[in-house]
Amino acid sequence: MFSFKSDLSHAIQLDQNDPLSAYRNEFHIPKDASGEELIYLCGNSLGLQPKETKNAINQELEDWATLGVEGHLEAKNPWLLYHEFLTEAMAKVVGAKPIEVVVMNTLTANLHFMMVSFYQPTKTRYKILIESDAFPSDKYAVESQLRHHGIDDKEGLVLWKPREGEELLRYEDLEHILQEQGDEIALIMIGGVNYYTGQYFDLKRITNLGHNHGCVVGFDCAHGAGNVQLNLHESGADFAVWCTYKYMNSGPGSLSGCFVHERYAHAKDLNRFTGWWSHNKKTRFNMRGEFDQLPGAEGWQLSNPPILSMAAIKASLHIFDTIGIEELTKKSKKLTGYFEYLLKELNNEHISIITPSNPDERGCQLSIQVKNADKSLHEKLTQSGVISDWREPDVIRCAPVPLYNSFQDIYHMVDRLKNILNG
Repeated sequence: MFSFKSDLSHAIQLDQNDPLSAYRNEFHIPKDASGEELIYLCGNSLGLQPKETKNAINQELEDWATLGVEGHLEAKNPWLLYHEFLTEAMAKVVGAKPIEVVVMNTLTANLHFMMVSFYQPTKTRYKILIESDAFPSDKYAVESQLRHHGIDDKEGLVLWKPREGEELLRYEDLEHILQEQGDEIALIMIGGVNYYTGQYFDLKRITNLGHNHGCVVGFDCAHGAGNVQLNLHESGADFAVWCTYKYMNSGPGSLSGCFVHERYAHAKDLNRFTGWWSHNKKTRFNMRGEFDQLPGAEGWQLSNPPILSMAAIKASLHIFDTIGIEELTKKSKKLTGYFEYLLKELNNEHISIITPSNPDERGCQLSIQVKNADKSLHEKLTQSGVISDWREPDVIRCAPVPLYNSFQDIYHMVDRLKNILNG
């Protein structure tokens, strides 16, 4: 697909030919004590801050200071409507229709709200299927939902596991599980991109498999939103949730996105928790009368939006909207392809890549498995000025993010890794 060379001049040339290289200047790059830029490959945990973020938040602070409560209607970006300023751009990022998307709450909270609606166990169909190495919060959430319904969480949880000696999941094994237990599984809830291996799942294939067996299908796209082309509407998934502080660069602990397929847009009889922000906008402030459900994903809101957090999301979304997720994923495949090439050129028996080699089955994350790991390799890498993260038991996760990482970042990271391995 790409032709690479292992010398620094090639990395410089790749950066010079990169149409997105200038966007690096739109972000604050962390520096070491001497003022040198660090090699930041941790956007899969926390994305870097866009330089526009401070201005976006300051705008709301200024309006709050000068307008007080009147800012709900008179602020430059009226607070009453603020979540609507994010909807269209966010829908483009995740491949959905605006009516299917809303930004609200935080990630695991939204996962629970979705399961209130989409996990409706019966005596015969009550199990929940997740990947065996799902992100811990997902596992804890589904276990607690099982217990909430009076179901033993060990008996009610079905795990899609990799085969012995393998790290990646196989679809034929999922098919086998569904053939054996499909009539008992109420919900399939998979991480769209696995946090540990970086494996990007075929959402449409999983959805079709689940629906063919009568299961509801949802996805946690925390490691997918802003990273891969999710195409949520086309996938047919019933729901999806994601955070915005990783690849969406909205700041630590920021808000979550939520997708509900348009076939449920007017399903007022669907069980859900409600609050005043899911009530008809025209009569919301009458404060009297019966609840009147909003259509679409907005109908799952409960509270008025936290403006300062949304301002940070708005600043980041402006960049995504300018570039487009298609162009970002195009560069992502080239970055990870170059990264993979350089790592393989090391030809070192102590490390291997467990992320799929097929660019269409991964995002911008590569997970480097360390043989006989004791975390010391990761610690030495950090000391050398490379910011990545360690995931037990033996993986260094690196995410060269196309918005702000360069090909020279990748070259220098691998060069420092080589020196540590040979030291």
